[in-house]
Amino acid sequence: MFNNILIVGCGLIGSSILRGSLSKKISKNIHVFEKSKKNINLIKKIDKKIKFLNKIDHKVSNMDLIVLSTHMSQYNNLIKKMERHISPKNLITDTGSTKRNIENLINRNKKLKKIFIPSHPIAGSEVSGPEFGDKNLFKDKWCIILKGNNKSKKNLKKIEKFWKKLGSKIIFMNSIDHDKIFSITSHLPHLIAYNLVKTAIDFQKKSKKSIIKYSAGGLRDFSRTAASNEIMWRDIFFENKDNIIDSINIFIRNLKNFKKLIKNQNNTNILKILKNSKKVRKQIIDLKQDVSKPNFGRDIL
Repeated sequence: MFNNILIVGCGLIGSSILRGSLSKKISKNIHVFEKSKKNINLIKKIDKKIKFLNKIDHKVSNMDLIVLSTHMSQYNNLIKKMERHISPKNLITDTGSTKRNIENLINRNKKLKKIFIPSHPIAGSEVSGPEFGDKNLFKDKWCIILKGNNKSKKNLKKIEKFWKKLGSKIIFMNSIDHDKIFSITSHLPHLIAYNLVKTAIDFQKKSKKSIIKYSAGGLRDFSRTAASNEIMWRDIFFENKDNIIDSINIFIRNLKNFKKLIKNQNNTNILKILKNSKKVRKQIIDLKQDVSKPNFGRDIL
């Protein structure tokens, strides 16, 4: 499919793209740009044929596809370094969890408008690092591809084919809808998880009693989400701050209402909320976004 792919940043997502590309023979040559010496040593163990770039320089111009899989706070600097070397023959995509800011960055740069097709594979884990990469990470998972007015149809097809080869199901979306939707389905749940764990820590300090060791399914499962990479999530919170703040406001309003229902022991309305939540869970399972009995790592217990 390609002669040369460059993966910029090779943590969980980048190394999964790397493994999937090797498995599916998506490219004759796969190159990696990675700053971490520890990660480089781990990546070398995956396949001896992997080539490494020491810096972003003229070699970038030989890449058919460049995949940005770094923290989003690094995008600006990376694009500045690539800018002088890229041409219409290059194709660029990314794996970032927010899209409005990267689209604005692309629109300000004539070179990027037709060759940068933003993507968001909806796959991941609370663990990070190339040692956790999985060639099947994207199998049957959604991948969002941004379809702007200035995009080359030929390049859109190439990116679509690339993600399908890795096993993804494709949906096209605009950046505004994307960032609004994922502020609710992904960003707010992570924010709640971080704050729930902090609440447990604060409660433990205040009461001077050990409570973490009594973590039931609820706190344990939230702690798994809260163990996600902190730099990645800081970037997401900052990049999508307006939508996330709107989501937080809705959540606070619902939380206050829930508090009121509990205080007044409003049986009818609280049961209505709880029953509706069960319906959403069924919807998620019916849409094959989860299994009815997820493991959540409990096989280690």
